[in-house]
Amino acid sequence: MATKSTPSVRKRVSADLTALRSRIDEIDRQLLALISERARIAQRVGTSKRQSGQDDFYRPDREVAILRCITESNEGPLSNDVLITLFREIMSACLAQQDPLKVAFLGPEGTFTQQAVFKQFGHSIQAMPLASIDQVFKEVEARVCDFGVVPIENSTEGTVSHTADMFLTSPLKICGEVELRIHQHLMGKVGDWRRAKRICSHAQSLAQCRGWLDEHLPKVERISVASNAEAARRARDEEGTLAIAGEAAAALYQLKVLVPEIEDRADNSTRFLVLGRSVMPPTGKDRTTVLLSAADTQGSGSLLKLLEPFARAGITLTRLESRPSRRKKWDYVFLADFAGHVDDPPVKKALAEVQKVASLVKILGSYPQAVQ
Repeated sequence: MATKSTPSVRKRVSADLTALRSRIDEIDRQLLALISERARIAQRVGTSKRQSGQDDFYRPDREVAILRCITESNEGPLSNDVLITLFREIMSACLAQQDPLKVAFLGPEGTFTQQAVFKQFGHSIQAMPLASIDQVFKEVEARVCDFGVVPIENSTEGTVSHTADMFLTSPLKICGEVELRIHQHLMGKVGDWRRAKRICSHAQSLAQCRGWLDEHLPKVERISVASNAEAARRARDEEGTLAIAGEAAAALYQLKVLVPEIEDRADNSTRFLVLGRSVMPPTGKDRTTVLLSAADTQGSGSLLKLLEPFARAGITLTRLESRPSRRKKWDYVFLADFAGHVDDPPVKKALAEVQKVASLVKILGSYPQAVQ
């Protein structure tokens, strides 16, 4: 049986709460003053850069260094994810005082790629949704946009081949990466999702939920569309249609999340690349992506000869796959990721050795590894 608090206890608790709230108010005032001071300094940085002719207002390496310092110093109670989100938005708002970034992404709005944009750049930017991966590359190449964001691989379904193939001819560099945990939700307007006539989603999302769909909706038609946002629009406008998409699409198209998190793997994640026009300076925890092709003269064991220099230098390859070179039939290039930066001495040495046995060595970028 609960005991009733006495008036004196209630009075003491009330006084304690008043004191705590007063302290929170004081901290909020201090935070506001510090954030405002940071924004004013950012304005001065922008002015100095303009006067000196610099246009690199956004420095991914600088932001990553700040975020890593914050996560390494964090003693709680807030998680690293929460702190990264908070500081990313502060940095985004302050950067906008210098010059708001224009960031192209594979649209439309409400896609996972848009979520990746905001995770990387915050919300104080001009996010420009485009209809295709090709257009994202072209807008950054033409300097219409400062950066672009495109998907490159999913932990369940593998490489986004269109993105990988664009690097064969594009001069753009990879400036960063974003890893996004992907939750696929079944959504729509219908009351009973078991009576749906069709399910729309992007082909990758349908594949990521194949097991769940086979078990729960095996006879319902599955329709692949250009994006999950397009699927959500159809679910809004068509009777009997459901969509598989993320929460952002559900909110944008005013749909109910009927069954949350139907992806087959609990660790389902997608990696996105940040496209720019420059190689980033080293941060101490970087990744490099290259295109490699063996010379015809190498004969048997040509792939081994391409990879041996990395092994001798103690460099870890985190990804390797072949892609058609588009130079002639049955000719391939290898897309490789490895830990390290092109300015690191071991990497320089390994690449110099690879050059001797390769017909192609194209550095796609050295960039900070995603902060988790």
